[in-house]
Amino acid sequence: MTRMPRAVALAMLGCGLAAGPAGAEVTRFETAAAETPALQGRSFGERGTAQKITGRATLALDPADPRNAVIADLALAPRNAEGRVEAVADVVLLRPERPNGLLLVEIPNRGRKLIGPLFEGVSTEASGRLEQADDGGRGFLLSRGYTLAWIGWQGDIAPGTGMGIRLPVLTGVTGPSREEWSFENTKSPIAAPLTWPAADLDPGKARLTVRAKPDDPRTTPPGLAFRYLDAKRIEITRPPGFDGSALYELSYTARDPAVMGLGLAAIRDVATFLRHDTTDRNPLARDGRSTIDRAIGFGISQSGRVLRDLLYLGLNEDERGRMVFDGMMPHIAGSRRSFTNARFAQPGRNPGPHLDRHYPADQFPFAYATTTDALTGRRDGLFLRCRVTNTCPRLMHVDSEYELWGSRGALVTTDTRGADLPQPPEVRVYMVTGAPHFAAPDARTASEPGCALPVSPVHAGAASRALLTALEAWITDGIAPPASRYPSRADGTLGAPAHLYPPIPGLPYTGLHTPAEWVEPGIEPGAGRGDPPVVRGTYPLLLPKVDPDGNTLAGLRLPLIEAPRATYTAWNPTRGVAADTLCNQKGGVLPFAETRAAAKAADDPRPSLEERYPDAVAYAAAVKAAAERMVAERTLLPADAEEMAKAAQEGSLAR
Repeated sequence: MTRMPRAVALAMLGCGLAAGPAGAEVTRFETAAAETPALQGRSFGERGTAQKITGRATLALDPADPRNAVIADLALAPRNAEGRVEAVADVVLLRPERPNGLLLVEIPNRGRKLIGPLFEGVSTEASGRLEQADDGGRGFLLSRGYTLAWIGWQGDIAPGTGMGIRLPVLTGVTGPSREEWSFENTKSPIAAPLTWPAADLDPGKARLTVRAKPDDPRTTPPGLAFRYLDAKRIEITRPPGFDGSALYELSYTARDPAVMGLGLAAIRDVATFLRHDTTDRNPLARDGRSTIDRAIGFGISQSGRVLRDLLYLGLNEDERGRMVFDGMMPHIAGSRRSFTNARFAQPGRNPGPHLDRHYPADQFPFAYATTTDALTGRRDGLFLRCRVTNTCPRLMHVDSEYELWGSRGALVTTDTRGADLPQPPEVRVYMVTGAPHFAAPDARTASEPGCALPVSPVHAGAASRALLTALEAWITDGIAPPASRYPSRADGTLGAPAHLYPPIPGLPYTGLHTPAEWVEPGIEPGAGRGDPPVVRGTYPLLLPKVDPDGNTLAGLRLPLIEAPRATYTAWNPTRGVAADTLCNQKGGVLPFAETRAAAKAADDPRPSLEERYPDAVAYAAAVKAAAERMVAERTLLPADAEEMAKAAQEGSLAR
């Protein structure tokens, strides 16, 4: 996905220089259901009640339009009578009675709406449902007047399991594909699904291997075997000597790929349709005019990575050369993108500490600025294409601290040699200190099987609400947002993995992190199964430096960190299976000793709770002061600061 032919790259870079045909558009919008009012008639202050619309958007792309040249295999797809390639995307809209003109598009994560757990403090189930009054949670977004939209883009979402898109299939096309599984049990035989159907059900024409860890050699030991249950499933017989975390990999010849990259174009085209179309086809148009004048693209984790794909591929420019999203907020994406715009793509793959490490979802370019890859000599950047077409959005990149450990986050602010990398003027980068990948809004410190430390409860919602408010002011009124808050070489808050932490009893720090590797895909014979990918090199990866308590120095330090009662790490080693790696997407907590005597007895260099906060009043005052500092910096809203101060006073602040 990261190595496009030079001719295609040049065509893509030049396509915005002259007006081309309007080759991509939404041709039909079908409303399946409209609820007025939605959420049981709940009112959101001056914005009134909300309307929920569920529907499907049909889009048709012209393969001859140079703005579509970047979509892999589009030219091979079946066409309608007008010579266009069609797809049908699920769409859900939530519009307040009196909108503020700003469209907030959340790109679904594996078919799910996740904006609710982050901004509104509701469960994932409630966020997906949006039926009961409480499903709107805090009501933060609708009370501010945002019109919310979710656009299905992922082509392998099973019907009825989430928002997706129906894509054209290249029937009869075959080629190499690869699957990787870790079952977390030792059951044998065990069934495993295939993303794409096998072209030949002869096991002798595929290769199954096993290895204990991602960097181990692939092996075919005695006792390892498989058979096809059908074209989309195999059954694996597992060899002795491997625990439940072992990695099983199948290289085989697949058939009938869908044009997965068309899902990225669907985000572009449906968003620009909702924003600009003034006809009665557009459910957001009123009285022959659009109710939307600005748009923000938002994505969490997988969908944050997809948002970076959209930007990198030049798809923030619509078919008429207009900017699609004025602002973007990729959340917890790290330095990664997704494996979407390719033949036999697998957009659900998530390269992590143990599984999926060698899928092409985390390869150069990593940063928004244009840089040269020290290993390959390529020069590229996520803003390269939008700079040519003058469609670069104002962008807030927001990570949890876990992304520095598990998602190669430092490559957002350093180049591939490890040197400091200034951001483009349209970009701000923020990190929520001590936060795991994605904590539940009601998370509390708790033990979890398989993790060496109790898991971190740090939730990014309060910081995210403040940053979204600042992004709105940036794109609406030109008010500069808070300065970046992310570990960097420039301010000395990034360092080599060794010796980052002081010697704290009970803190199992060994420098574990997910490496940043240059991975070349395997050799791909014309109709063969292909060979496994090969690691050709490693990029230097720096990690956040910490204070004497073991809490990270840089980032958005919420009152939980500024007035700490524990060390909050964004890493957490595994125990049991998959030993010697990170507990995936989890942070850790190591509480301070209650008394000075207990700290001394444990040889713990961290001051005890009684030394820090002589009484509950002193602790509440420390939390209030930390919250007020963040309000002054515009990284916390006053309402959230008051809520935190009250929780500290009542002893209910998350810990």
